[in-house]
Amino acid sequence: MMVKLSAIQLTSTPDVEANLAVIDGLLTRLEPTVEHLVVLPECCLCFGGNDQTIFQLAEKNQLTNSLTSSLSGLAKKHQITLVAGTIPVLSLNGQKYRNTSFVFSPSGEVLGHYDKIHLFDANVDDSLDDGQAHYLESSFTQAGEQVSMVDIGFAKLGLSVCYDLRFPELYRALRSLGTDIITVPSAFTKVTGQTHWQPLLQARAIENQCYVIAAGQQGKHENGRETWGHSMIISPWGEVLTCLPEQAGIISAEYKKQEISRIRQAMPVHVHNQFNVELKN
Repeated sequence: MMVKLSAIQLTSTPDVEANLAVIDGLLTRLEPTVEHLVVLPECCLCFGGNDQTIFQLAEKNQLTNSLTSSLSGLAKKHQITLVAGTIPVLSLNGQKYRNTSFVFSPSGEVLGHYDKIHLFDANVDDSLDDGQAHYLESSFTQAGEQVSMVDIGFAKLGLSVCYDLRFPELYRALRSLGTDIITVPSAFTKVTGQTHWQPLLQARAIENQCYVIAAGQQGKHENGRETWGHSMIISPWGEVLTCLPEQAGIISAEYKKQEISRIRQAMPVHVHNQFNVELKN
């Protein structure tokens, strides 16, 4: 059966139910006779409020797991493998939350997850009306500690989130685990995105000879923050197969496993690499 890779682009709000409804509507556009891997953006179910709002959402859902249940239900309803962007998960000490990306099977089962390792503590130029110049993600977010590769049958997924994109060592580690497809749910700022987003994504695809599925937040959000969008799917050769610059929507491209094998055999950079990547325990 043909496999399609898809990225959903959103302009998420703090309203969880409204965001779920938009995602559900976009998923109805998928071809029913094709196997699908779909990636949602970072903070797919709650974005555009403030850190305290997201922290309270993590607390509220700690016992009921309503966020994961809703996303699991969407995967099962639409019979897709779903990389559910990120949602807040309360840390063990209860002081912060982890920005966690979940992978759901077409039956709704959790196949794996990844806690965002690199936190966005940065000052950016707000001269382009980004709405926010200073970011301190670590004030409420607990950094992850483990790389995560998930076997979904037809491919092995290497999970990452947004700011991780600037740290190629993570992707080398994922490639060493056998990754075929890299997922990058994101909420890149407009200021940094318009200069760095596409070159970084293409570099990660080329370096690791993997497909890259990058699903982004886009547009102006309720708190004034502006995100770049330009969700895209990139081939293992670094070609942009499809891109959605603006607005909410869904894009898809065919997954060709043989292309990965062909490129890696013709140019075996992973074998030639003289630097070892040590994984954190």
